[in-house]
Amino acid sequence: MLAAEWVAVSKGATPIAKWQNKIRHLRKFLKGWAKNLSGKYRKEKERFLAIIEELDLKAESAMLTVSERDALKEANDKITKLRHKEEIKWLQRAKVKHIQEGGNNTRYFHLIANGKHRKKKIFQLEQEEGTIVGDDNLKVYITEYYKKLFGSPTPNNFSMMEDFNHDILQLSAEESDILTASFTETEVKAAIFQMKHNKAPGPDGFPAEFYQTFWDVIKDDFMAMFVQLQGGDLPLFRLNFGVITLLPKKENAV
Repeated sequence: MLAAEWVAVSKGATPIAKWQNKIRHLRKFLKGWAKNLSGKYRKEKERFLAIIEELDLKAESAMLTVSERDALKEANDKITKLRHKEEIKWLQRAKVKHIQEGGNNTRYFHLIANGKHRKKKIFQLEQEEGTIVGDDNLKVYITEYYKKLFGSPTPNNFSMMEDFNHDILQLSAEESDILTASFTETEVKAAIFQMKHNKAPGPDGFPAEFYQTFWDVIKDDFMAMFVQLQGGDLPLFRLNFGVITLLPKKENAV
């Protein structure tokens, strides 16, 4: 499914444009897929619970047939798998590490995730200008605050002239060749597969598991950007950026 969606996107003018177009399209597709899957999950869960309830009720007054016992076992197995998937989803949202898998901890993870969301929510900011309230006003104020804080680059007198090396140790020709050698698929893949699982995703919204699991699907587009980087033509400003998130350090922070 992912491979088909990935290939279906039209080519961009540059490798980075092509990559970002595909990522954007895939993210949109997965949101719709997740919403549809959630609806199917609820319907399947209700159907299997109804089968279990009906057969359990019948078993109280009569012997179940072989086919009915098989149906009851299958329904219980399906419910167990569905609950496990639901638990994993809320475990990922809750980011709780001290609970081992097993048992139905979904409600616990649900409460933790919602509790964290409430604690991180900033409802107002009290500044010299007055109290800032409302999501739109908060976004505008915070954005302008950090723009002024970072400001423009400070001028400096650093020189990158290679002649001014003074007594700095120089690389050998062999070391220089290693550092300037082209990126290989092997070394890029090795770096990606060293990334840890269950960590916060990057600005593109995809965690390390995505790049590892679907490496064979995305590697050609990914490596094309490394080729562009090697040639000094990759617009890093389109990739190299961060997200500033305000996190309250105490309850009812203002």
